[in-house]
Amino acid sequence: MKRFFASPAHRGNFWRGLAARAAIVVFALGSVCSSANAVETQVYDIKTRTWVDYDRTKAYQFYVKNKQVPEPFRRQLVKFRTAEEPGTIIIDGNQHFLYLVQPNQQAIRYGIGVGREGFGWAGIVRVGRTAEWPTWTPPAEMVARDPNARKWASGQPGGPDNPLGARALYLYEGDQDTIYRIHGTPEPWTIGLSVSSGCIRMNNDDVTDLHSRVKVGAKVIVLMQGAALYKGV
Repeated sequence: MKRFFASPAHRGNFWRGLAARAAIVVFALGSVCSSANAVETQVYDIKTRTWVDYDRTKAYQFYVKNKQVPEPFRRQLVKFRTAEEPGTIIIDGNQHFLYLVQPNQQAIRYGIGVGREGFGWAGIVRVGRTAEWPTWTPPAEMVARDPNARKWASGQPGGPDNPLGARALYLYEGDQDTIYRIHGTPEPWTIGLSVSSGCIRMNNDDVTDLHSRVKVGAKVIVLMQGAALYKGV
């Protein structure tokens, strides 16, 4: 299974409930946050018992046909054992899930899109601030490499076509903005793919729900590739 979500080593291990892993098995497909060309991802098709390519084109076709993303990537309450406090966000880029820890060994699980190859990262940060219908300002590096971003060098106002979508949670390390965000997207069919330049994207309904539940200062744990969910750090 090809997944792309790596980089700086993350200190800590976490326990993954069986339900989280099982959800992928039953999947029968049977700032720096703009879109990018998707790299190949694979998902397990229980009908053929094989791993099949799940790229941007197939994801778009699925969304057009069903008006939503596949079931594993839809918002749902799941069992989730962790030592982290309720309100903590844990991001599993390998499986394209974001968990918001709840009381009683549960979590709200959301489907996400993550960084494509070369743009993955890991670490422990916090929510430094939040915004509704945020302005998107591409960093200088993106402006230099992406002609589409160049026209918004001074900032793109919030709205339905804005890459940050309906809400944004700005991730800080200490008091410094990391330039990474958890945000909405005008391309909901990309949830479940590795397509971004490092930010964590969600569909607009999900990021609006997350925004309503999360407080500024909340801990955010971004797991490195291959990390297992054990007890929190």
